[in-house]
Amino acid sequence: MTVGRAPDFWWRPPGWRSRALAPAAALYSAVAGRRLKNGQRWRAPAPVICVGNPVAGGGGKTPTALALAKAARARGLRPGFLSRGHGGNAAQPLLVDPQRHDASIVGDEPLLLAAFAPTAVSRDRAAGAALLVDRGACDLIIMDDGFQSAQLAFDLALLVVDSSRGTGNGAVIPAGPLRAPLGLQTHHADALVIVGAGEGAAKAEAAAHAAGKPVHRARTAPTNAEGFAGRRVLAFSGIADPAKFHASLRESGAEITQTRDFPDHHPFTEGELGALLADAGRRGLTLATTRKDAVRLQACGALGLEVLEQSLVLEIEMHFEPPETAAALVRQAVEVFAKHAG
Repeated sequence: MTVGRAPDFWWRPPGWRSRALAPAAALYSAVAGRRLKNGQRWRAPAPVICVGNPVAGGGGKTPTALALAKAARARGLRPGFLSRGHGGNAAQPLLVDPQRHDASIVGDEPLLLAAFAPTAVSRDRAAGAALLVDRGACDLIIMDDGFQSAQLAFDLALLVVDSSRGTGNGAVIPAGPLRAPLGLQTHHADALVIVGAGEGAAKAEAAAHAAGKPVHRARTAPTNAEGFAGRRVLAFSGIADPAKFHASLRESGAEITQTRDFPDHHPFTEGELGALLADAGRRGLTLATTRKDAVRLQACGALGLEVLEQSLVLEIEMHFEPPETAAALVRQAVEVFAKHAG
């Protein structure tokens, strides 16, 4: 499954395109709002933390989920991840096995998560949660996305917003990037997490304050920057916000000479892979990509493996500010679950 690129006008001030799509957006808003208000949510036999985005596209959900899982493990818990598996074709709930499954089956993000803790992919979030507890032996579920699905009861629901992109033009799909009206989403969340130091998340922060919800801060940072310093690179990625990847490369000291941006979760073709190798070779550049793209390359046959072998893969990590925030959020989820269980 290929996920298309978000329209550029979503991230600019409202114009004629967003106005023309306002009737469709109103219908989408009504359906999404009804689901959030009235969804039949199953309560799992373990605490559930949902890490969601108010907008379509990346905002730092997966690094946030990993940071929370590390804090949970430090507390002595056994976290597990739950994902829909965007980009994969698994029809039934399954536990991800990186030795048997590739991105074409389970999606790219679940493979990243499965390298750290048991991970289930399931379109039916309740079935996936049950699988995690039963076969993954997990006592805490961290759900990567799915806030708007309203299938599970959350003990803690976080909305993660990128400080550069923010909420775009403030309109709901298809007129803008919001998955439901911002105020409604904030009402159903427990807290907002703003990633980065930009000013783009001001509207989301104002909505959180208006709803009386706490706002937490976090940032991502490369963990292998030394390998990129002084390198002239051809940066390629199939993620929602390639500009964030480019900024991290520059922060690591790389000189970006050429870029190739593909849609989020994009399955690379042989022609695209061959072109990357040829362009880098002709210009004497080093290929550079993301870890999320690297796991998809492993499903692209011999040519994908050749590209991966010749690529530097940028690794990033999420840091809450202050650092003890992650542990406090895990503790909050466990305490809320205990109240319901008691």
